[in-house]
Amino acid sequence: MKTFISLMILVSLMLSPMTYGQRIKDLATVQGVRSNQLVGYGLVVGLPGTGEQSPFTEQSFRTMLSNFGISLDNNLKPKIKNVAAVAVHALLPPFIKPGQSIDVTVSSIGEAASLQGGTLIQTFLKGLDGNVYVIAQGSLVVSGFGAEGGDGSKIVVNTPTVGRIPNGGLVERAVPSGFMQNDYLTLNLKYPDFSTAKILADTINTRLGADPNKGYVIATPIDAASVRVNAPRGVGARVGFLATLENFEFTPAKASAKVVINSRTGTIVIGQDVRLLPAAITHGGLTVTIAENQIVTQPNALADGETVVTTQSIIDVNLDDTRMFTFNPGVTLDELVKAVNEVGAAPGDLMAILEALREAGALQGDLVVI
Repeated sequence: MKTFISLMILVSLMLSPMTYGQRIKDLATVQGVRSNQLVGYGLVVGLPGTGEQSPFTEQSFRTMLSNFGISLDNNLKPKIKNVAAVAVHALLPPFIKPGQSIDVTVSSIGEAASLQGGTLIQTFLKGLDGNVYVIAQGSLVVSGFGAEGGDGSKIVVNTPTVGRIPNGGLVERAVPSGFMQNDYLTLNLKYPDFSTAKILADTINTRLGADPNKGYVIATPIDAASVRVNAPRGVGARVGFLATLENFEFTPAKASAKVVINSRTGTIVIGQDVRLLPAAITHGGLTVTIAENQIVTQPNALADGETVVTTQSIIDVNLDDTRMFTFNPGVTLDELVKAVNEVGAAPGDLMAILEALREAGALQGDLVVI
């Protein structure tokens, strides 16, 4: 329970009203500058008896030998417990050139017990278009291990059937980039928002001396996710322009009010702008009432001032038995966290209450269950 309350306090501090400028490179990506997924099928050899004896492994083994001019009799069943069939995948970064190296990941797809100590034989990694972009080969680095006793009992630590080969992939083909195809660059926000797109465009125009009021515009918001920026055509000039542009700082707009619930882990995150309307909730033995009273405040007869009306929020919690619940009612996030500290209990009860509040229309914000 103390852990849950501490997490709620931490979230409250993280979502405080303070805002800081962030770099464009941290909030947006350049359209056309992207990584590409590669995948291949290969064999890992040299395993200490932890491989597999499966039909497709045997077929792959025979094919590999035939490529070297060695043929086996079809009636001969080779014992290849030191070989494993694997899937190999990697991510090809943008702008990488032939001759450079990337890391590859190797995963067993059969019954191999471990890939520890194995070596990947030359494997072609293909892209979505079917072309070979990388050739992978090398010794695996496997963090997990397993041990088995004579009575069948065994222990496995981490995952011994997955390994990596640092710099094990040699790039053979470059991927064309859309970086120089147009007279402009398009910045795509990682978290689309119309207000943030407008702020981003205004920041670029201001920093680069553009004046939209006079018809001189460098950056134009296209939609909630994209901002189009006029850019020089020369390669060197465009690289320098983007290097300057991506380091501009701006403050993105506030995100929409949300309550995010992970029903599997019991994690609950409440956004800063979430509000609760006056409501009365009964959950098990817990009754919570939220009310707002209007109070008129008048200045002293001998003092200057104006009569004002203020709102006072009243939270009333009644427990009919000894069962405790966590419920964070209130008008602002601060009051939600205070209620957690004062009442305290299981996150499951809070989930049920928040869902009921959403259905009743008393929760001002989106309820997202993941």
